[in-house]
Amino acid sequence: MSAPLIRVLVVDDSPFMRGVLPPKIESDPRFKVIGTASNGREAVEKTLALSPDVVTLDIDMPIMNGIDALKEIVRQSTSSVIMLSARTEQGAAITLEALALGAVDFIPKSRGVDRIHEKLLAAVEARIQKTRASTQRPALARPMAPSRAAGGARVTAKICIIGSSTGGPQALQTVLSQFPDNLPVPVVIAQHMPPNFTKALAQRLNDTCKPTVVEAADGMPLTKGTVYISPGGMQTRVSASELKVAADQGESLYKPSVDVLTESARAAFGKNVLGVMLTGMGADGAIEFAKLRKLGGYNISQDQASCVVYGMPRSLVEHGGADEVLPLDQIGARVRSALGC
Repeated sequence: MSAPLIRVLVVDDSPFMRGVLPPKIESDPRFKVIGTASNGREAVEKTLALSPDVVTLDIDMPIMNGIDALKEIVRQSTSSVIMLSARTEQGAAITLEALALGAVDFIPKSRGVDRIHEKLLAAVEARIQKTRASTQRPALARPMAPSRAAGGARVTAKICIIGSSTGGPQALQTVLSQFPDNLPVPVVIAQHMPPNFTKALAQRLNDTCKPTVVEAADGMPLTKGTVYISPGGMQTRVSASELKVAADQGESLYKPSVDVLTESARAAFGKNVLGVMLTGMGADGAIEFAKLRKLGGYNISQDQASCVVYGMPRSLVEHGGADEVLPLDQIGARVRSALGC
């Protein structure tokens, strides 16, 4: 028996987009567009009437804008929402606000809504994950390798590497909000995100968290206590003293890639790396994190119950690369204790 179709509601005030998106979505036989809407009010009404699995939601619309519609959809339904975002600095800031309000992910319109099926699948998994988490008791934090440092023990590290994807911006906010402004190591983050959006993410985190948070640039020195967001569309690596940012040369589907960043950290710092794997779809980072752990590094993974999408952390655990699995709200404090601050 075949799996049920994934039901999608398309919301956009542009007749062109309402004409283009449904056939693109339905080009994958797993998906069915069950309706369209041209403004936020209609989006809320049709979401409540049709109960779609996923809503693709434009931001700039008449009658009720996408942000206000998102608030109502999140409040009144269990449908997952993916924002359709303008690829501008202002559009990036508004998109990050939407993610903070409960949108699962976003797609920049100007990129021709590429990877839309992958994003839709992640949104469906997020809906399932949310339902599962609401019906289960919270998972207890547990060490993955009792023979190694755990339970608040110190970790020898000269750098902290964080990987994240779907659900990552809010997960990063939670983790970084627990960091002091004097971390004894630099922190470098590979968050799957297009250009412009990583700059807006760095600014938002810098405004709301104690550490200095910046978008990484080629040749930028690695400084203790500073958090670096890898720029979207590029690959970021580290040496013992600085950041190296360059165009992708076919290294990974993901730009930035957690695997690419972690491989460079392992080459530069050996076992003296603290890895943190947060929510996200796929397996980016699992292979290199596992190599890092085998070398003597230490990895913390987000647990299933607190993930928006339990993909990257799951893959890390399955590769034997996690030393500890913790709920999201405990990871920031654990990093602090691991680093002795």
